[in-house]
Amino acid sequence: MAANLALRIGLTGGIGSGKSTVARLLVERGAALIDTDAIARSLALPGGAAIDAIRDQFGPGAIDTTGGLDRAYMRELVFADTSARARLEAILHPMIGTECTRQALAAAGRTLVFDVPLLAESSHWRTRVDRILVVDCQEATQVERVMQRSVWPREAVEAVMAQQARREVRRAIADAVIFNEGLSLAQLAHEVGILWNCWVPMEQSRRSSGAPPP
Repeated sequence: MAANLALRIGLTGGIGSGKSTVARLLVERGAALIDTDAIARSLALPGGAAIDAIRDQFGPGAIDTTGGLDRAYMRELVFADTSARARLEAILHPMIGTECTRQALAAAGRTLVFDVPLLAESSHWRTRVDRILVVDCQEATQVERVMQRSVWPREAVEAVMAQQARREVRRAIADAVIFNEGLSLAQLAHEVGILWNCWVPMEQSRRSSGAPPP
């Protein structure tokens, strides 16, 4: 990704925080979005590059009738077996990294937004971006949003949240936090605009002057 001289923003937040909406608002400002979750999903679709390795590692039960990853099966397995997540990530992460690099090079010159749900858990990702933006809200709000959006039971949402970094851990690595609690879409867009108008010109000025990263 060194060939891209524009600002690289690492975007993260817990499930139900509104991170995807913030990503969309940044794209509307002109950013190129590199969505690691979307890349992971594509790798595990029927015919995806990770399917053979997933089948070899987890057996045919991990593959659904369409030939793609059985996500419900894998979700239950990850919650029941602490090593399963690490084994799945060992398959997916190198492939995700390769695709992220490809997309970053294709978007050379544009501000890049890397949407990384587990950015707080990854020291690797924190070294690949110039700024980290965390979207945050109360845990009760996360639960209610996901239950309404995905029609999941409360226990399933809370189980996913338990697998993610705590709010205070995400906030501790942030260069900026958007507290997305009770904000209208217009208010959220305003918050995004403030950051964009600060970070992008600042980075352009820094790079043109040859100053070191902050």
